[in-house]
Amino acid sequence: RNNIKYLLAIFLVLFCAGLSQAAENQELVCIQCHDSDMMKPAFRTIPGEWRQSWHNQNGVACHDCHGGDPTDTAMAMSPERGFIGTPSYRAVPEFCGKCHIGILKNYIESGHGKALKASGRGPNCVTCHGSHGIQKANIDIINEPLCTQCHTYERAKIMKQALFATEQKIGSIRNALKKLSSQGVYTGEEDKSLFRTEAEFRTLFHTVDVSLVKEKTDGFHEQLNTIQKKTDAFFAELRSRRNFSGFLLFLFTGASVVVYLLAKTYR
Repeated sequence: RNNIKYLLAIFLVLFCAGLSQAAENQELVCIQCHDSDMMKPAFRTIPGEWRQSWHNQNGVACHDCHGGDPTDTAMAMSPERGFIGTPSYRAVPEFCGKCHIGILKNYIESGHGKALKASGRGPNCVTCHGSHGIQKANIDIINEPLCTQCHTYERAKIMKQALFATEQKIGSIRNALKKLSSQGVYTGEEDKSLFRTEAEFRTLFHTVDVSLVKEKTDGFHEQLNTIQKKTDAFFAELRSRRNFSGFLLFLFTGASVVVYLLAKTYR
């Protein structure tokens, strides 16, 4: 009986591993096709770009944006499974806005969004972020070569300067939280607060409204200062613990020396 149970256990492990591997292989249907020699050269660059993207780093795969069935070669591009190919230029904001809801709202109300709606030639999401090689958003996206494709850089430069201090503070707090986490401190609530603040801050980029950016900056700094106070408190507690441990070590060492000297004198 024990042998039978042992064999059944091995079979279940191998079976589950096989299912897992099959699912993994099926999940790559889109990538396998675009990686193949049969694909047009322009489309073969997509998998490499996606692999390096912020989307991939956060588990966002082809079907999350384009729909379709990533587990079935025959149905991967089926409209019945919700497949959407390359959206039209005008439709890109709504395409990306399925996930980036807050950003879409600010974009539509911005000068960029109004220009796109009016003429069909205003900048959309891929103008600034690219399509498949999307990286984590930061203020470096606001730069002269990119902005001057459509207009002068002066207003964009003023907005970037207004955003700079907030961006620096976010980076500083993020590094502090990583350091605390590496030292065994639980920072779950602070991580969530920073994520929410940063996400809200990112939506502000897309208003392309210099006055609004300046108006909102102080509010973001207050939120970030609250998180920073908590991280400072964590670091103070760590220092206190280290100092106390050092004191105990010193006390123990001193006591050991005293005991040794007393024992030597007694002898």
